Amino acid sequence: MTLADQDLKAAIAVTRFGLGARPGEIATARPDPQGFLLAQIRREGADAAPSNGETSAQRIAALREFQQERRAERAEKTADGQAGETPDPVKMAQNLLRKDTGADFTARVTLAAATVASFRERWALFWANHFTVSATKLATATVVGPFEAEAIRPNVFGRFADLLAAAESHPAMLLYLDQAQSIGPNSQAAEFLQRGRPGSGAQPVARRAFGLNENLAREILELHTVGVDGGYSQTDVTEFARAMTGVSIGGLRDQGQAFGAPVFRAVAHEPGARTIMGVRYAEGGREQSGAILADLARKPETARFVCGKIARHFVADDPPPALVERLTKAWASSNGDLGRVAQALVSAPEAWETPQEKFKTPYEFIVSSYRAAGVRPSGFQKLAPILIALGQKPFSAPSPKGWPDDAASWAAPDAIVKRMQYAQAFTAVATLDRDPKDLAQDALGARLSPDTAKAVARAESRPEGFALLLMSPEFQRR
Repeated sequence: MTLADQDLKAAIAVTRFGLGARPGEIATARPDPQGFLLAQIRREGADAAPSNGETSAQRIAALREFQQERRAERAEKTADGQAGETPDPVKMAQNLLRKDTGADFTARVTLAAATVASFRERWALFWANHFTVSATKLATATVVGPFEAEAIRPNVFGRFADLLAAAESHPAMLLYLDQAQSIGPNSQAAEFLQRGRPGSGAQPVARRAFGLNENLAREILELHTVGVDGGYSQTDVTEFARAMTGVSIGGLRDQGQAFGAPVFRAVAHEPGARTIMGVRYAEGGREQSGAILADLARKPETARFVCGKIARHFVADDPPPALVERLTKAWASSNGDLGRVAQALVSAPEAWETPQEKFKTPYEFIVSSYRAAGVRPSGFQKLAPILIALGQKPFSAPSPKGWPDDAASWAAPDAIVKRMQYAQAFTAVATLDRDPKDLAQDALGARLSPDTAKAVARAESRPEGFALLLMSPEFQRR
């Protein structure tokens, strides 16, 4: 390998597989670009973003207390003859977002901007987006951060089956996809609700007020495992949803269970054997849904679908078929060992030879700009408006599909204009006394084109030179 090839591989290692180069990072990767990435794969998972240590159960309990306080205030006003205003859920969400979710997101950005293992961080972010839990719902607004910390980050280099089980049973996912209230139509709980509690005076509950919810079962099949073309039917979705009934979140009546923790309520579980994608599962409680998840994790359709997403995220919107095949074989031969899949990605020639065509999402663009400047991110109050303007509101993916991962979704003309406005504002305070020519070399290495180098060198001011770097085609792509 020539020196020029080695320089280019070092730049690709840091800017494609990672989150952008910090000053001196490409030089660090240059002696062994592939080894630089392989060293970041570790069994204990991704780094934990610094937080206040609150668990998802504690956050759920705090939300419940917050809601109870608001209801009590309203009741007190009504008793005093004052107009009892209904708590505004939008304002409640904003308050919670600032207090909890804002702190979680700032911690995540701070980690991304400063880490020396940004391939490991990008790998964790890929899985967090694959198993999306969004703050678009008040119930999940404060638990997105704990969801990543508890279910995603510890498992990203382990077995996919373990990551799948952790993600699907986490309270944040159960709340986000409405699984917590799903009740088997023929379960003991359904019968109880239909008849009312004897001697209590409680009236029967209309069937439409409770019942089976298919959201989680559908998204597990369509988005998390075999994919929309994976060979399942609507009947499979319904049967899987029946198997999932009883999987819920602890409440005040669950003796011995922490409020907000995952629980299994046998009384809500739909009795009977299930057949899903041609496989029959015996009648059971929690074991039934667990067996289905384990089988889905092992299916070759899951390997191909998820490996296609990995190749698409890291390399190209239309990834080389040979790369997808390499990843799929690594998955199959290791029983879904994600550390082995990450090694296969780093070792694949196609991952290094494909032209730099992946367009950065707004989050990636912001993080890489901080890394290029070598500065720490500002607080959530400044970060959030920027990302909202760029179209990627913090922790708020628009659907369970997560954020889009293709150039067409982010490269519209008006979006480019907004990026330019951000670059100009950012560089005005980030460049200080540093030479933008040096920053450009540090940020892109051998990927820096002669045209961009010339434009940066000829800029009328240092902030203008750095802004030109951030808006260059090679910085916008990875």
